[in-house]
Amino acid sequence: MLNILDPKSAKSTKLADFKFNLPKNLIAKYPVDPRSSSRMLVLNRKTGELEDKKFVDILNFFQKGDCIVLNETKVFPAKICGKKEKTNAKIDVLLLRELKPEKSRETDILKKIRHEYEEDEVIDNKHIWDVLVEPARKVRIGNKIFFDQGKVYCEIIDNTTSRGRSVRFSYDGDFYRIIDRIGNMPLPEYIKRDPLEFDKNSYQTIFANPECTASIAPPGAGLHFSEEIIEELKKKGVRIAKVVLHIGQGIFDKIDVEDLTRHRMYSECFEISKDAAEIINKALNAKKNVYAVGASVARVLESSVLTTGKVKPNRGWTDKFIYPPYDFKIVNKLITNFHQPSSPSLLLAAAFAGRDQLLKAYKKAIKEEYRFLVYGDAMLII
Repeated sequence: MLNILDPKSAKSTKLADFKFNLPKNLIAKYPVDPRSSSRMLVLNRKTGELEDKKFVDILNFFQKGDCIVLNETKVFPAKICGKKEKTNAKIDVLLLRELKPEKSRETDILKKIRHEYEEDEVIDNKHIWDVLVEPARKVRIGNKIFFDQGKVYCEIIDNTTSRGRSVRFSYDGDFYRIIDRIGNMPLPEYIKRDPLEFDKNSYQTIFANPECTASIAPPGAGLHFSEEIIEELKKKGVRIAKVVLHIGQGIFDKIDVEDLTRHRMYSECFEISKDAAEIINKALNAKKNVYAVGASVARVLESSVLTTGKVKPNRGWTDKFIYPPYDFKIVNKLITNFHQPSSPSLLLAAAFAGRDQLLKAYKKAIKEEYRFLVYGDAMLII
């Protein structure tokens, strides 16, 4: 295995060049409190300089007229625990995507969770979803899994991947209210603990929009922001644009091909409103900085570029995979977290910072015990 922390390692875009050993003790299992008290490593792309900061110091890097772009998607309690029929074996089910919803747009999968319907109204009683199941070896086509003391069950109707299944739910009442009540926040497996009550707030950005509830993970870089920081940015004259990318299965998928040109990302719903595009383009026209908060925002913006080098209002699906080398058209500052080896988010950061400079920063982060992954510390690449 090539040592990603060796500055002499060859310049390449092969997957092996982005593998490294991440010490388990650096994987953050819990968020910091307050959320803005996390550490922040600043990488200057022009000079290669690295600075240790606190996240609250980020305010010092903004100038009047700069634009910061946030992903306002909201995480829903997508993890439900059930029992397999007959054996009562415990089965964890992670809801990924509703298939052909009858009364809601696919780009707003969980619109009904906003409780806009009357208590006694029954929306329908059949919902088909793509899900992940664990342990997958125990779940076969035709099996039924029961939830909520048997009031809700799903039947396996298809195998999609080794862990993936398509299921049909049966229930009485409003399906989305049921999930809101019985579901848990879908913490990633690497956290190695069960979801707790505080995760309902901590595993959510403070700018998450209830009308955009459809993600199974938050934009991790956004978790560091507090209401106070947002207000201070406004006072400085920083323009705030909000876009949407509903984070799905791709956040957990591993790249399993050595040739990065052959990797295909999981398609995810996104939207850039006309107002958001105008805010971003105004900053670009004034030659101000555009800060992307996280890989999800960078992917949205880079998926919607006009030939003029500006952002266009857009709505649809993106499977854009950004890896070195890549010429960013919109984003010129990136706020991110410390990512897993060989992950799509790491590759995007490497494309933005330059592979060697990013790996140098990660070497420092590991040595100085920065906290990694979604509940970990922040990185600002300028």
